[in-house]
Amino acid sequence: MSTIETMTERTAITGLGMITACGIGPDAFLESILQGRSGISAVDLFPGPVPPGNVGGQCKDFNDLTIKKQYLKAQRKSIKVMCRDIQLGVAAASIAMTHSGLELNEEERSRLGVEFGADLMLSPPDVLARATFAARNEQGNPTDTIWGEKGIAQMEPLWLLKYLPNMPACHISIHADARGPSNSLTLEEVSGILALGESLRIIRRGQADAMIAGTTGARLNVIKSINYMAMHELAEPGNLAPEEVLKPFDKQRNGEVVGEGSCAMILEREGLAKKRGANIYGWILGVGSSCVRTPREGGNPRAALVNAIKMAMKHSHISYDQIGHINANGCGSQSMDAAEAAAIHEVFGSLGNQVPVTAMKPYFGNCGAGTGTIEVAASLLAMTQGVVPHTLNYSTPDEECDLNIVHTEPLKTDKKHFLKLNVSRTGRASAMVIESV
Repeated sequence: MSTIETMTERTAITGLGMITACGIGPDAFLESILQGRSGISAVDLFPGPVPPGNVGGQCKDFNDLTIKKQYLKAQRKSIKVMCRDIQLGVAAASIAMTHSGLELNEEERSRLGVEFGADLMLSPPDVLARATFAARNEQGNPTDTIWGEKGIAQMEPLWLLKYLPNMPACHISIHADARGPSNSLTLEEVSGILALGESLRIIRRGQADAMIAGTTGARLNVIKSINYMAMHELAEPGNLAPEEVLKPFDKQRNGEVVGEGSCAMILEREGLAKKRGANIYGWILGVGSSCVRTPREGGNPRAALVNAIKMAMKHSHISYDQIGHINANGCGSQSMDAAEAAAIHEVFGSLGNQVPVTAMKPYFGNCGAGTGTIEVAASLLAMTQGVVPHTLNYSTPDEECDLNIVHTEPLKTDKKHFLKLNVSRTGRASAMVIESV
């Protein structure tokens, strides 16, 4: 098929796979979303109280036993070179492939690509302890002067392969025998939309007929959690139950809750999806991205979001009043939520306080790169039931946000288009318009 022919086709979403704190796989995940059941709980991944109150979105059903016997059974020999981020991503992609029912012959596999986003991956302290101790000087301090002589020999031989952010795409490509374009993104919260967006462009350029697109992130890592506490507004649980701590856009919000999770989607050109009778969940219509930084203030999330939304809407060729709801970044930060609300009002004008807005992080926490695709899946799956998923823990409106937050229960809708937003503290933003079926 020529590039010109491909450009006339739409790009369909035909398979979904996710590993989240509130459910693994489309059925369990959707059930939690519809019932308003959060997966945020007390964390038992490490011995100390990290993050604040030891509260987070831990995927407790994704454990050593289920990883080997269920979710990564076909990749058991490779698990030893996968850190948790990689394991989450490969498992989500495997679920998505099964969910899509996509089967390709030998020739067609050269037209299947992979686009996957991930965060920087950090090893636990104990992994480097022996090598660090071996490289101490006479005063007992770690040094790089004798690292090559004594330290490096104590390292795990395959250490580096376990923590490279391009490894999810590598393992997925091998497992799926995907021989088309392969790429990795490391852009924090905005990675999800951008992975889907680049997959859209690859298909439109005629370089692939189908893409495995997704993201993975495990911010529930002892080192990441400590770093995150120093750089972000993290919520203090106080007397609240773990599932009640994260309150996006609420006046009483006091910060974010970290989590872990992954989601992958199968994207196909329209002709292939319809020819094989695939179950289509939606169409990607347009994508936008922006990064705005100033020398004095650093990242400017509001300005970046405004740019990204305008670009996505322009590329989708629909009007603002056609947007049935906004699936917001909604991280629970006082400053970030206010900036996002300001961007929505600036772009949507008089519709700014009318269009329904929902935020999904209270279900599973902020999974970094893994979050955006999980949030897209939440809207897509809920819309198969004719509803917009609702935001948990929202009760007190904030005049700084003044948004029409969907809360208490899912909102019935007959509109087919929604806008997905993600933004990071560094002033990077992404937006995508999706049409459900």
